[in-house]
Amino acid sequence: MPDSRRRYASHSCGRGTTDPDGPDPRAASERDTAERLIDAALNALALDDATAWSLCVERLARLSDDPRIVDLALTRRLRASVRTAWERGWLPTDLARHSARELAGRHRSLLVDAIADEMQTYSAATVDARWRAQLEALGADVWWEADSDRLETWRAREDVPLSACVAAALELLRLLTVLPRLALIGPLPGTAVRNEPSRRQNSSAATDQRMLSRIRALLAKAESTEFPEEAEALSARAQELITKHSIDHALLSAAEDGPTGPDGCRIPVDAPYESPKAVLLTVVAEANRCRAVWHRELGLSTVLGFPADLAATEMLYTSLLVQATSAMVRAGSHQDTLGRSRTRSFRHAFLNAYAARIGERLHAASTRATREAAANQDLLPVLSAREQAVDQAVSDLFPALTRGRTRRVSNYEGWIAGRAAADLAALHANDQITTPSQAR
Repeated sequence: MPDSRRRYASHSCGRGTTDPDGPDPRAASERDTAERLIDAALNALALDDATAWSLCVERLARLSDDPRIVDLALTRRLRASVRTAWERGWLPTDLARHSARELAGRHRSLLVDAIADEMQTYSAATVDARWRAQLEALGADVWWEADSDRLETWRAREDVPLSACVAAALELLRLLTVLPRLALIGPLPGTAVRNEPSRRQNSSAATDQRMLSRIRALLAKAESTEFPEEAEALSARAQELITKHSIDHALLSAAEDGPTGPDGCRIPVDAPYESPKAVLLTVVAEANRCRAVWHRELGLSTVLGFPADLAATEMLYTSLLVQATSAMVRAGSHQDTLGRSRTRSFRHAFLNAYAARIGERLHAASTRATREAAANQDLLPVLSAREQAVDQAVSDLFPALTRGRTRRVSNYEGWIAGRAAADLAALHANDQITTPSQAR
């Protein structure tokens, strides 16, 4: 464990004189029993043994007159499981989303507290900026006074009994235990070093904000216009600006000593119709010189590229997906000549066609912008080197990567409608868009 990890300060138990971690023989016996029951409960979950599971939960809930003994055992297990998840490549938002996807909101709440518990053991200077941003977005703060009170105060806040708390903690532990390994993105907590930004970096950041504001304003107008031709012209211009912005970053990086390499991020790809959504993300990523790797069973994709390109990919994909979903819902339900529903096949074909056409448009816009900037003789070698670096990062992180087959599209009407919607889509990233509820 890195030297930057700090030991937890010892906490007062806050009530009475019994210390659940103290030398009392009875407490020590109960702690051992709690550990064995936790192991047995996790095994019962793995074997889908409902009888053994219920018995373990009941015994844990009634194990001692002092519930802090079981609380502390569960707290330690959760903290260690979160630490192991980091080592397996999971980021804070990945974990929170996965717990809510596989379990329930109650489990997500427990997990966010476990994340905050683990993260307080690191010096802030050794935590990467991406992690800090994700922790802030999750609200992962230490709001309890002592380890021994954490689950008790959580039960009071969530208004759940001891047995329900024990069950939720065990179910969350089981989920964390079977997490698959993901590619490591960025430095783990305890290993990052926060560097003060240089004057040149501050100037570049200010330029970035001006360019992004210009792009957003241009494309907000593209969304609001009632004339498709005007929207097409405005959105195409915006995509060209995004590409030029990326090119400026590439040239600046090449001019500096010790240029940074590719980075990564994870983007959710949710059901329904996750396959065409993954295709849409792939074409958006490739147009912005990134690569997307879809983890179908986890409902997310790992995207690799340089930072400015990753930001453009994430914003643009989110915007286009919102536009596609809105257009798909407006198209309504569909039936065949016998009155049978064909809505699902229509929507699947719609999104596949939308992704294919968007890929064509993005590629054309990116090619135009690159061709206009090619008068700079230094540009093409820089872009080529960056693409090679991204491809190498994909090979290094995913050595066994295979290219999957797209599903066959069987609804011609949906395909035509999807391409038409893509022709009218604004190629941009507008933070003001509100995502509509997913169509089922």
